[in-house]
Amino acid sequence: MIHRRHFISLLAAIGLALPVLASAQTTNVIRVATDATFPPFEFFKDGKRTGFDIELIELLGKTMGKKVEWTDIDFKGLIPGLVSRRFDVASSAIYITEERRRVVNFTDPYYPGGLVILTKASNTTIKQPSDLVGKKVSVQVGTKSANYLKEFYPQAERIEVEKNQEMFNLVEIGRADAAVTGKPAAIEYAKNRPGMKVLDKQVSIELYGYAVRKDLPQLTEEMNAALKKVKLDGSYDKLVQKWLTPPAK
Repeated sequence: MIHRRHFISLLAAIGLALPVLASAQTTNVIRVATDATFPPFEFFKDGKRTGFDIELIELLGKTMGKKVEWTDIDFKGLIPGLVSRRFDVASSAIYITEERRRVVNFTDPYYPGGLVILTKASNTTIKQPSDLVGKKVSVQVGTKSANYLKEFYPQAERIEVEKNQEMFNLVEIGRADAAVTGKPAAIEYAKNRPGMKVLDKQVSIELYGYAVRKDLPQLTEEMNAALKKVKLDGSYDKLVQKWLTPPAK
């Protein structure tokens, strides 16, 4: 008969071993979350998830010999989801900030970006960032845009929305004077909307990075190594050309 104390110790040992076993069984899988509402980085087309981030993450996964499992979630839930270990990586045109670094790791920057102002082409009252003071400005909740306005333009009237598309729509229908968002997405939107424009003067200069769980430092290192490899072999440049380089006129 197994002594009760030994039996409890045995159960404890098995319990401790199970997470290790489960982890070992899933090391060939990366669970990645995204908010696929931000073209050209991540969006749905014909019912399929696509975009620069989507293809780059898939390329990194292939380079690392890992399968990518995608989860769709609102942008504001990405960082909390990493902290609660719902997934391993967040890929959604996320700017690297010191505030976010406190709770998650980031890969090396994979693309330079920045915040810009999108307005109607007919708008003559907003010509530079300082003109946002006293104006209605739409931003996506949980993004750098929202925090930037809070800190540097508190006199602007922020209209925070859940989705990127809502932010742009408010400007088009006149409920917001401008939207502040990432440069690639704003340019992509204005390109398809003749009545919209992006101001030349940027609000800020930022860097995009993939956010990774704090308890997975090795995954961050593996992703950085893969990122360097795809930049060297030219496959990264092909994706930039495909998704982020304006067509020659």
